[in-house]
This record gives sequence, C-alpha cells and structure tokens, in this order.
Amino acid sequence: MFSFLKVLARNLIQGPSTDPFPFGETSTPKGYRGRVRFDASACVGCRMCEHVCAGGAIRFGESESGLRFTLWHNSCTFCGLCRHYCQTGAIALTEDWHLAHRQAEKYAMVEEGTVPLVSCLGCGIAMIPVARELMRRAYGETNGDIDRLRRLCPDCRRKTAITGAKKCRI
Repeated sequence: MFSFLKVLARNLIQGPSTDPFPFGETSTPKGYRGRVRFDASACVGCRMCEHVCAGGAIRFGESESGLRFTLWHNSCTFCGLCRHYCQTGAIALTEDWHLAHRQAEKYAMVEEGTVPLVSCLGCGIAMIPVARELMRRAYGETNGDIDRLRRLCPDCRRKTAITGAKKCRI
C-alpha cells in the first residue's frame, strides 16, 4: 500500500507526462512518416511508386505537357514503400502529420506534380529527361557529355554509344 502512495506522490510532483496537444505545442518523433512531397525535377517516370503503393493512392497520367503524378493522402497508408523504391529521391515523406480535415476538403488532400516533357536533342521526339540524380549515381561526376546524354532518347543514346565505341576501335 505504501508503494502506491510513493508512486502517487512522485507523479504529483513531476506533473503530467503527456503532451498538452491540441492546446499546446507537441513534438514529432524523428523519422515519423507524414505528408508525402513530390519533386518533379527528380522523377524519371519509372512508376515504381505507383506499383508498390499499398493503398493505391498514387496514379500517373500522361498528357501533352508531361507525366502527371497524383497522390491522394486520404488513401495513403504512409507505409513508405514509395520512398523506399524511388531511386532518385523524387518522393519524400515529411514529418508533417497535420492531415486532419473536413469531409468537404478531402479532394484538396492531394500531392500533385507534372514531369515536363522535353525534346530529344537527337531526333526531337518528346520524352522525359533523365534526372540529374540518376546520372550522378550512374556516372559519378557529370560533365557536358554526360549532361547531353540526359537529353537524348534511348534510341539516340544507343546510337551515340555505338558511334563512340567505333571511334575507340579505330
């Protein structure tokens, strides 16, 4: 019985051990998986995030201006698979957990972005450029020649590689 009184006295002296939320500030644990952010400049359009999305929250759509990315936060399970499989870092999970909203605002809980199409420097066909992050991972340091490869479609890149290989044999 006296042990109970010790615990009671200690708790009264220390005060509350919970956060005063929503009436005061609270902390977010490090590594918390919250709102998803999309960086269109880093996306290569591989669509792996759409494939692994457990909740089916990610959709891609093609348009004349580019590849459109849409993520519905209402369907997202915040499992982090999209971020895990995104090799270029186009998808990031923030620590922002403030996602409560009214039912009328559910269509505003969307993360969107468009990966713009560019013309191939070789043949002029519209294509998604290779992200700089992917080229940095493949080649390490980049230079003008490697940067030019980013703006070539796969066929023109292949032709350039074969031409370069023939020059090396001569």
